[in-house]
Amino acid sequence: MIEEIRSIIRDHARLPVDVDTLADDTDLYQAGMTSHASVNVMLGLEDRFDIEFPDHMLKRSVFESIAAIAAALKDLQVSAAA
Repeated sequence: MIEEIRSIIRDHARLPVDVDTLADDTDLYQAGMTSHASVNVMLGLEDRFDIEFPDHMLKRSVFESIAAIAAALKDLQVSAAA
């Protein structure tokens, strides 16, 4: 899952640094991701993982790092399976 998230970030976040050089807990906003780019990342994640982020998850903290995104996706997948 982490590699898929990295791929989506690579394609949609428009970071000025190589996503492969970032740790999973690196703040993506400090690395250069804009709020507009985070929406593109969210849409890419929704398409790839066939999920939809509910309104309560549409906040900066959910998309601030690869680890945070992975945790949110796991929560959504568990909820969808229930």
